[in-house]
Amino acid sequence: MNKLTHIDKDGKARMVDVGHKPQQLRIARAEGHITLQPETIRLIKENNMKKGDVLTVAEIAGIQGAKKTSELIPLCHPLQLTKVKVKAELDETGVKVYAETKCIGQTGVEMEALTGVQVALLTVYDMCKAVDKKMIIDDTHLIEKTKIDI
Repeated sequence: MNKLTHIDKDGKARMVDVGHKPQQLRIARAEGHITLQPETIRLIKENNMKKGDVLTVAEIAGIQGAKKTSELIPLCHPLQLTKVKVKAELDETGVKVYAETKCIGQTGVEMEALTGVQVALLTVYDMCKAVDKKMIIDDTHLIEKTKIDI
């Protein structure tokens, strides 16, 4: 097993120094899901939730969440994101959220993609909690991350 990069020689948490790494195009994609009751899915599909357009609000919240990742996760580097795309779609059992993040930098953007997904899913939860007491946020994971020399 490799050593954890966020732990110093004394076992203390630290922010990793990425100053020696080259600037690269960094891309990450993540997804997650929230399981909803059939009635909740119907209300979202018909745009009849009291708080408004669930899918659009979740997408915007996901973008905001990705942009705030370094403020939420203590050891994440603040990144100059060049793209954040969040898509929320109804499926047979709830809402699936996809996120893609990009930057040109010295460290990856996977935490931003994962945070975007989670914030979007939490937004769906918040907007639906009045009508659905059985929601389950699940299966959030990184699909891929890439780095390309520039």
